[in-house]
Amino acid sequence: MSEENLYTFENEQYRRTYWHTCSHVLAQAMKRLHPEVKLAIGPSIDNGFYYDFDTPEPFTEGQLAELEAEMRKICKEKLKLERFELPRAEAVKFMEEREEPYKVELINDLPEDAVISFYKQGEFTDLCAGPHLDSTGRIKGNAIKLTACNAAYWRGDSSRQTLQRIYGVAFPKKDELDEYLAKIEEAKKRDHRRLGKELGLFMLRDEGPGFPFFLPKGMVLRNTLIDYWRQVHKRYGYVEISTPMMLNRQLWERSGHWGHYKNNMYTTVIDETDFAIKPMNCPGGMLVYASEPHSYRDLPLRVGELGLVHRHELSGALHGLFRVRCFTQDDAHIFMTWDQMKDEIKNVVKLFDEVYSVFGLSYQIEVSTMPEDHMGDEKDWDFATETLKAAIEELGKDYVINEGDGAFYGPKLDFHLADSLGRTWQCGTIQLDMQLPERFELEYTGEDGQKHRPVMIHRVVLGSIERFIGVITEHFAGAFPAWLAPVQVKVLPVTDRAEEYAKEVAAKLDELGFRCEVDMRSEKIGKKIREATLEKVPYMLVVGDRDMENGTVSPRHRSGEDLGAMGLDAFAALLGEEVKRRAIK
Repeated sequence: MSEENLYTFENEQYRRTYWHTCSHVLAQAMKRLHPEVKLAIGPSIDNGFYYDFDTPEPFTEGQLAELEAEMRKICKEKLKLERFELPRAEAVKFMEEREEPYKVELINDLPEDAVISFYKQGEFTDLCAGPHLDSTGRIKGNAIKLTACNAAYWRGDSSRQTLQRIYGVAFPKKDELDEYLAKIEEAKKRDHRRLGKELGLFMLRDEGPGFPFFLPKGMVLRNTLIDYWRQVHKRYGYVEISTPMMLNRQLWERSGHWGHYKNNMYTTVIDETDFAIKPMNCPGGMLVYASEPHSYRDLPLRVGELGLVHRHELSGALHGLFRVRCFTQDDAHIFMTWDQMKDEIKNVVKLFDEVYSVFGLSYQIEVSTMPEDHMGDEKDWDFATETLKAAIEELGKDYVINEGDGAFYGPKLDFHLADSLGRTWQCGTIQLDMQLPERFELEYTGEDGQKHRPVMIHRVVLGSIERFIGVITEHFAGAFPAWLAPVQVKVLPVTDRAEEYAKEVAAKLDELGFRCEVDMRSEKIGKKIREATLEKVPYMLVVGDRDMENGTVSPRHRSGEDLGAMGLDAFAALLGEEVKRRAIK
């Protein structure tokens, strides 16, 4: 990074340090206005900062505004931040005297050899490892915004005290804050939960929290997406399978999930045997591979599955289609030899490129390396990690390293997609696995006639069908490209006389494979156009007396563009070409 960008938000470390200091300014403002409130923790996060407070009631918008004003005062005071350390006993006494029980607990839980540091700014001192800016004056007070106040459990434990978490964000310049807040408002308009209801795509009910219902138009969208997935995977040499939704405990113990993941699994007993509804597709895929002998000539074997999986999520974590308790993973497992690994990784990345470009989504790649808690030989890990890096380097892709964040069984590539608002979503993953083939004793016969162990890739491109629908609903603000739109054309008769002709037009388009509706209501054409536009239908065909006489239609795009009268065949050709190209507009 260039030296001039070291102290800008281009530098992630500086950005996090800035936001971390803002959290201390928030805590200081809180103690000035509400000295009885107890402090918990206040880190920076990916999109700002928060601080947890022990307070009897949630804060109102008016109280948040008062806190903001006090934060601005603290920034103007240009208080110097001073770091100091204390021995454990003195640190505990220091916080006990200030009646901060959460800080005392944090100190007592630190390792024996931990350095216990504090930061002081004016009359306020907080337990903190840092780092921080050198002065509150570095923060632009008029570019601070407290954005929300939610409940949070102390240390994430639902059996502990409920705290109030105040979120905020800040920028070096006021216009950067304004731009960010404008994006937040736009994001609210694009919220897939609201659009899903307005457009009749899906619903969520109290009778099944975290279990989405897809409605007729949502099923059209979902099935169109799945049809595309199948077409792409067939071209890239995949076969498709389906494995059972429920399998016995012995399988999950063999795969390791019973020991490591049981709390997230739904279980039952059948014929006095423990069973689990699958939280992932992988073990079933292992059984399919092991069901028949394989030769090196069969490899690489690319096996896809659209498998419905269930995972128990805490109710507070559920969020529309983004965090649900059942979802369809677009899994694939690739079984290969070690020397095929790099080419297969490149093949998957090319598939990802093709799919994401269809939706207008760019991405960044993250390489996650070996964690401390891992299985297998470190030499194999090193080889696999270097192969991942080499594959994406040969494709001319940039990446960042996420040290120690690989799965316990292998390193991985994560693909973070950027939508039309610049927000990122982790969807695609390419995960190398050297352990499951060992656990399931998978084999193939090599050229030497001997038995060998394959290595495998787990990968998803969409992540889950449900979550990806949520992502693209917000990305397109519900205005899906014509190839994806649940209703592609709406025929709008101007008068009662044109109704039969409108039906004929719709029937012809239906025969040609287009998704079409007719608005037969006795409403003015202006209202029909407005409502079809709100429904985000790509094309409206306005038909009146002249169209009946001439055998034409008058297409109007949802953007408001009037394409002028044309023959139905000409319009069908225009729409057909747009759908064939999977154009984004």
